[in-house]
Amino acid sequence: MTHLLQRRQCLAGLGGLLVAGLGMRPALASPDVHRATRVLMGTRVDIVAQGDGPGATAAAVQAAFAEMQRLERMMSRHRADSLVSAMHRRAGQGLVMAPPELLAVLQRAAELSRLSEGAFDITVGAYHGWSFDPQDAHVPAPQDLRRERRLVNFRDVLVHPATGQAGLGRPGMRIDLGGVAKLPILQAGLRVLGQHGVRHAMVNGGGDVLTRGQLLGQDWRVGIRDPRSPERLIHTVQVRDGCVASSGDYERCFVRDGRRYHHVLDPRTGMPSRGVRGVVTVSRQPDPVNGLGAAIMVAGAATGRHLLSPLRDVDSLIVDADARVSTTGRWH
Repeated sequence: MTHLLQRRQCLAGLGGLLVAGLGMRPALASPDVHRATRVLMGTRVDIVAQGDGPGATAAAVQAAFAEMQRLERMMSRHRADSLVSAMHRRAGQGLVMAPPELLAVLQRAAELSRLSEGAFDITVGAYHGWSFDPQDAHVPAPQDLRRERRLVNFRDVLVHPATGQAGLGRPGMRIDLGGVAKLPILQAGLRVLGQHGVRHAMVNGGGDVLTRGQLLGQDWRVGIRDPRSPERLIHTVQVRDGCVASSGDYERCFVRDGRRYHHVLDPRTGMPSRGVRGVVTVSRQPDPVNGLGAAIMVAGAATGRHLLSPLRDVDSLIVDADARVSTTGRWH
C-alpha cells in the first residue's frame, strides 16, 4: 500500500508544479474555445485557444502541434533519427549540420552552464542507466555512474553558429536537452497559433505555461501546487502574454526505501539533486528563465537567488529541501 501511495504521489506531479487554467471549465463550453491534448517530450501538452471559428481554431491548434512534434523529433535523445542521436554517433569524430532551432538551444545550454558554474549541464545524458518510470524504475550501479562521470563536461559540447554545425568532443558523450528544449518548443507552438490568427491561447507542457492574450476577456489563472501535497495550492498567479515555468522533484520520479529519486540529475554525481524541491518563475518572455529551474534544483536555493537577482521583471518561488518557501517579485 505504501509503495502504491508513493507512486501516486509522483504521478500526481506529471503536470509539473502548476495547475494551469483554474476556473476554465465554463469557458471551455464556449464554441469559441478549442482545447486539445497530446503527449510530447515525455509529458502531457495542452493547448487552449480562443478563435473566431471552431474550424479555423482547430486547424491552428493542429498546426501548432505539428510544429512542436517536428522540433521534438529533431532534439529527442530517444529517437534514432534525431539530430541529437546523430551527434551521439559522431561524438569525438566530427560535427553535424544543425538547424537554427537546435543551435539556439545548445547556445542557451552553454550560457546557463557557465552562469551556474556547471550546475546545469546537458552532458548528464551520459548517465543513461536511469529509469524514472515508477513501474520500471532503475537506479544505476555506483561504478557505472563513476565511469560515466568522465564523459560529463559542458565545455566539450561544440557549437559553431557561423557554420551551422555542432558536435561532442569525446567518444561516448551524450546530451539530454530536456531541461532546456521544452520551453522553446512550446514557444514555437504558440508562435504558430499566432501565425494562424489566434490571438488568445495557452500552451501548457508539463508545468511550463505560455500564454497569449486572455480567455474570454479574463487573464489566464495558474495555480502553483505544494510539491509534497499536490492537491494543495500555495499560490495563484494571473498571466497575460507571459510565461510560467517550473521544475520539481515530483515530476518523473519514484520512491524507494524512503528516498525520492527524480529526473533532475546533479552533473557531479549522476544522482538526483537534493537541495531544492521546486522552482517557479513568472516572466514576460521565456528566454531569460529557460533552464533556470533545473539549474537551481542542483545549485541550491542560495545560488538560485543569486542567478535570479539580475533578471528584471521575473518573479520567482523556490521551495527548498526543508519546505521553506522563498519568493521575489509579486510574491515577496
